[in-house]
Amino acid sequence: MKTLGITAAVAMGAGGMCPLVHVTFIGNWNYFQIDPVLGTGFYIIVAIALIAALLDKTGLMRFAGWAALLWVILTLAAVWFKSHDAFSFIHFKKLINLASGMVKYRWGWLVIIAGTLPLITGRRKHLSSDYNKINN
Repeated sequence: MKTLGITAAVAMGAGGMCPLVHVTFIGNWNYFQIDPVLGTGFYIIVAIALIAALLDKTGLMRFAGWAALLWVILTLAAVWFKSHDAFSFIHFKKLINLASGMVKYRWGWLVIIAGTLPLITGRRKHLSSDYNKINN
């Protein structure tokens, strides 16, 4: 579980540096370019996951996986609401939808989610072999 947790935490950290959002005239943005506070919070969760993997704490890794998944959902919602709110000065709904449609989600989110899934689904080692050694 230790190797899987370290790999998952590294994948999450790498996913935060991948392109997450593409704004048409500006380019690709990673987590820190979307919002530095959200990026810092995400990397604190990644650090917790990495420390939990190094210490082989399955419960803490599972917590970090769920926290990262909730953080990603929060960030996706924040990007969507911000892109629709940024063009609220336009009084025509079709133009607002057209302008907010210039913000596209990129493949970095999939890398982050691919890192969170092993953290969430990881299991502890079975103690049955230790139990059998003691009783035999």
